[in-house]
Amino acid sequence: MSAMLALLLAAGAEVPYVPAFDPAALKSQVAGPPNLVVVLGTPHLSGLPADFDPAHLEPLLARLAAWKPDIITIEAVSGPECEMMLRYKARYPGTYDSYCRDPGPAQKALGLDMAAATAEADRRLAAWPAQPQPADRRHLAALFLAGGEPASALVQWLRLPAAERRAGDGLDEALASEITALTTRRNEDYLIAAALAARLGLERVHAADDHSSDAINASLDNDPGFEAAMRRAWNNPVAERRKARDDALTARLDDEGVLALYRDYNRPETAQVAFDSDFGAALADPSPEGYGRRYVGWWEARNLRMVANIRAAIAAQPGSRTLSIVGVSHKGYFEAYLHRMHDVRLVDAETVLQ
Repeated sequence: MSAMLALLLAAGAEVPYVPAFDPAALKSQVAGPPNLVVVLGTPHLSGLPADFDPAHLEPLLARLAAWKPDIITIEAVSGPECEMMLRYKARYPGTYDSYCRDPGPAQKALGLDMAAATAEADRRLAAWPAQPQPADRRHLAALFLAGGEPASALVQWLRLPAAERRAGDGLDEALASEITALTTRRNEDYLIAAALAARLGLERVHAADDHSSDAINASLDNDPGFEAAMRRAWNNPVAERRKARDDALTARLDDEGVLALYRDYNRPETAQVAFDSDFGAALADPSPEGYGRRYVGWWEARNLRMVANIRAAIAAQPGSRTLSIVGVSHKGYFEAYLHRMHDVRLVDAETVLQ
């Protein structure tokens, strides 16, 4: 018995337990090539300065394309989860309206509900021809819209010749216009993930976000004490330095500036900065209600469920290469959780962005 353990026992203290079983250490038995995963931390493009030109994403896209991922996951809520949150809207106040698009027009055009559209999209992909016709792609795009997967609908749209990007095969004029509008929407799901998937010849992207944990803190939405506690936690020197650095990086967003921003966001040190400025500060919140700890509990549950969605996508393609595109504050948690998986090997995003 160690001297420290003896002192803890003598004092009647709770002895920390560290399990001997470590999934991260049990990776040697995997048959065949490993699943490689790059987690790309990103800013939300909607928050960049108004004069940002998406054309400057091209050097980033070129580097990501050179890595040749087989699977791309995005920070978007899937159609089925959106439908669940719509049905239980009282449990998730504001979540559906904030994170989900209305699939109703596409469902009406096809005469299919969410479940039927999702099942039909899966069926068609399972029997997808080597040389799909434009009508196949238009219809699959309509199914993705009806199934609440607009980024995957955009992948099909971008894979069409320009002259074939029109209404038909389940897409009416309004739906065709809806997909066309996504090609310029300031969102990394569309300008990076869908554009990259189309360039690589992929048929879809995978929605990995999860907001079912929003129910944990739904009761705090109108609690002024919660808001005040979080503002106090976030008012710290690390957060100030983080904002100053972000402001400097977004001041120049030409080709080299975009690469500099992404390289900075994907440095190993950035995850610690995100923790110290946000979640670590919240854990130290002394409010008797435990506001900060409830916030971090929500955050950890959300990340665990997001990583589970990514792992499920990977499991269907053993030996694949996955690019997971997610807001930068998630990156450290994603990598820590994915590293625990037997059949996952992380690849440093910094090497991909060189």
